Amino acid sequence: MADMKALARLMKALEDQLVICMRCGMCQAVCPLFEQTGREADVARGKLALLEGLIKEMFKDARGTYERLNRCLLCGSCAANCPSGVSVLEIFLKARSILAGYMGLSPAKRILFRGMLARPELFDRMAQWGATFQKIFTKPANEILGTSCARVMSPLIAHRHFVPLAETPFHSMVPQLQEESKPGASRVLFFVGCLIDKLFPRVGQATLRALRHHGVGIVIPEKMGCCGIPALASGDLEAFRRLVTHHLSLFQGIAFDYLVTACATCTATIQKIWPAMMQQAGGLPPETAAALSALSEKTLDISQFLVMNTDIGSSLPPNPSKAEGLTYHDPCHLKKSLGIFKEPRRLLEANPAYRLSEMADADACCGMGGSFSLSYYEISRKIGKKKRDAIVATGCDTVATSCPACMLQISDVLSRSSDRVRVRHAVEIYAQSLPDP
Repeated sequence: MADMKALARLMKALEDQLVICMRCGMCQAVCPLFEQTGREADVARGKLALLEGLIKEMFKDARGTYERLNRCLLCGSCAANCPSGVSVLEIFLKARSILAGYMGLSPAKRILFRGMLARPELFDRMAQWGATFQKIFTKPANEILGTSCARVMSPLIAHRHFVPLAETPFHSMVPQLQEESKPGASRVLFFVGCLIDKLFPRVGQATLRALRHHGVGIVIPEKMGCCGIPALASGDLEAFRRLVTHHLSLFQGIAFDYLVTACATCTATIQKIWPAMMQQAGGLPPETAAALSALSEKTLDISQFLVMNTDIGSSLPPNPSKAEGLTYHDPCHLKKSLGIFKEPRRLLEANPAYRLSEMADADACCGMGGSFSLSYYEISRKIGKKKRDAIVATGCDTVATSCPACMLQISDVLSRSSDRVRVRHAVEIYAQSLPDP
């Protein structure tokens, strides 16, 4: 009983945010998980009711509540459509961290997040070992998509078709960078992120090509790592705090106008979640809070930066044929969390070799949800199958998006259906149109 009272006191800090929910059910209408399961406990309204029950000590199942909170894609569909403005994602992340702190992380998660993810150099080395030996355990699945599958069934990989680790990660290609801008151009700090670094270094290279084409100054500090959202989503506030502190230390003393990322999740995390959740970690000095706030205001998605700060597309030659079909998937963290959706389409339209056709429900969640796909793959796959059907219905040759995690999920569902549709990042499509330097 005493333990539950202690947990209720910790959860009390969320009470003011919880009472805003009117239980109207709008979240139910847009939740991709509820569409698959039809269970009230899987929708935001049900999860908020569970948290209220813990605060009021109406029941004692802290672990059950934690497991219910983890059955969430964190896609933000509920928050984007909430008439009361409930900060659902922030509430869920805070509640997960409180519950994980109360119950304790599993040994596996402690090793994964604090022992590896929060130590960027070690994480880089382990990923490189994985890239070296992965061919022993995997085989090619789809040549067009570049996917692989397991040679022998394993509980972790199951029937997935996945993008293999890059033989050479981006940080080995470009360990650090200091390039000055042309007169009148901005200077950016390029935050690479772990998926671009280890799976899609070509996206990093395309980003550099686009920035250089417009004379933008670029700085890439050594030893950057993960933005921390995988750890935080599992409730590991300590690993998240270490990663944020690590990056703030790296950025200190570097002059830049904007922090730019090519990862929708990294953009939303640095812009919104870093300042909100570092307060939760406690003991935040005023100067650190000010630095986080300033960094938030400077953080932009690559498409947003290019559209705002360059003459994008003005020098491209016309090509009325536009032979290749292209469609675009809106990442949840870019459109629903940040309201960015016109800018990546502007990048796509700037390449005259493509014809953009909108798919049905372009902003519907693809079903990835980070670690959600690992824990609930069959549900994730069913949500992804709807996205696959919408992509294929356009008759496109290529589907673009602005999130490496979405690229993983879409590659999986297309590959498992033997579709021959390429998956690209929006900045890759734009960079293809640029003249050789």
